[in-house]
Amino acid sequence: MKQYSPNNNYSVRNPQNKQHQKEKRNFLIIVACLLAILVIAGVAMLIKHSNDKKNAQPVDNTVSQTVAETVSDEPTSEEAETEEASTESTTAKALEFEVTDYSATMYANEELNVRSSPDASVSDNIIGKFEKDDEVTVTGKCSNGWLRVDYKGKAGYCSGNTKYLRSENETAAAPQNTNTDTNKKSPYYITVNRTQNLVIIYGKDDSGNHTKPIKAMVCSVGLNGKTELGTFQIGPSGGKPAKDPFRLLSGGVYGQYTTRFNGSILFHSVPYFTKDKGNLEYDEYNKLGQAASLGCVRLCVADAKWIYDNCPEGTTVKVYDSSAAEPLAKPTPIRIDTNDSRKGWDPTDPDPNNPW
Repeated sequence: MKQYSPNNNYSVRNPQNKQHQKEKRNFLIIVACLLAILVIAGVAMLIKHSNDKKNAQPVDNTVSQTVAETVSDEPTSEEAETEEASTESTTAKALEFEVTDYSATMYANEELNVRSSPDASVSDNIIGKFEKDDEVTVTGKCSNGWLRVDYKGKAGYCSGNTKYLRSENETAAAPQNTNTDTNKKSPYYITVNRTQNLVIIYGKDDSGNHTKPIKAMVCSVGLNGKTELGTFQIGPSGGKPAKDPFRLLSGGVYGQYTTRFNGSILFHSVPYFTKDKGNLEYDEYNKLGQAASLGCVRLCVADAKWIYDNCPEGTTVKVYDSSAAEPLAKPTPIRIDTNDSRKGWDPTDPDPNNPW
């Protein structure tokens, strides 16, 4: 057995050196871990930054779009207040106009807008228009120079400037009551004033001429000039009889006491929905005194029956336009209360079953 000797090749490790190496190794491990943590943290920060950059533009767009929609659909408080103030201003402005009742018939010189208020500065108040030469029924004068007019049964407003409206139809023929030999055979002569929706019956004077006005009737002529101007005679046409007590009319409605004087143009009562005296078109009845028909001359039943009973075939009928005063005043038309249970009957119908 070998004895230890300082000269032997064996070496003995120094315990202190061993401890030093261990501590060095532990230090390196710690440093490595810290570096790894720093690298991981750096990578995570880069990824987050990259994602934030990618998402930043869509978020901004969404916000921008939302804001834009909000501005478009919901005005700011300042805008809302301005809008409200504008509305109040318009309302106040409309209240400045005073309307005085006035009655006249005028004619459009050119296309003319009809508005819901007498103010051309409001762009959204146009409810219709009159065409050139259309008849315009004036019902009132406004304090600002505008006119209140009847438009399809409702109140409208037009400029009263003479550039747009004239008081008479300059192309209209004046009524002529000159008799003809054929007309002398009839006891009466009938005129229809389209402008005034007025029928006047003339009887014979001492000389046998039809110059004596005896009866005035309020009527409804055709819309847009569909009751033709001219001189005609009561009689049959196209195989259809001159008179019929209750017949089918254009549009699938019925009329009482029809008297034919110009082809398909008749005097007749206000239409009925069916061939039933209790089924009157009462809304149309309330239009008597203004143009409303498809061309025929509508009358209340009593007036239609008078012509039917008293004016024979060959009676002359003159249709013309004039705003000049007539020899007899225009009767005030009857108006039916649409809530009245009797509204289906013409109040002037002599039928004994009439509830009026």
